[in-house]
Amino acid sequence: MKRSFYVLIIAISFFGFGEAQENEYLQKVSTLDSTIETLYAVISGPKGQKRNWELFNYLFLDDAKLIPSGRNRQGANTPRYLTTKDYIELSGKWLEENGFFEKELHRKTETFGSLVHVWSTYESFKNVSDTEPFARGINSIQLFFDGTRYWVTNIYWTGERPDLPIPKEYLPEN
Repeated sequence: MKRSFYVLIIAISFFGFGEAQENEYLQKVSTLDSTIETLYAVISGPKGQKRNWELFNYLFLDDAKLIPSGRNRQGANTPRYLTTKDYIELSGKWLEENGFFEKELHRKTETFGSLVHVWSTYESFKNVSDTEPFARGINSIQLFFDGTRYWVTNIYWTGERPDLPIPKEYLPEN
């Protein structure tokens, strides 16, 4: 009898925790602003800080792609198609070992029904106190709104280069 009681208490605690976690995460994707803020925040952090990859995965539909683009070794512009798992395996260790803060600089949003497209200009820093970014670029973020929450379907991005400056319409007005 005692054992059954303890098993029941453990099960209630476990499932209650999962529901609390789900509610906390749901708040992070209930508005477009909170979803984009969470997207940037979840990959950002100081050197040595583990990232919340569970929350990262929660942002995306199962078949979502992360698509960095840039020049390959031959100098041709090419995209790379990554799953969330690929991104974590390729970038996770580097983000945690080096420190990385990505901040949104400017945003343009277009919406049609449940389809949302965000042009999000970003700056990347090694430390939160840095004043000059080591990189900038534009994220093309596609999202799906299911009536309750936003799901990232794809992120396609490219970094700024000397021969590819960010256009004025994607920068904040001074």
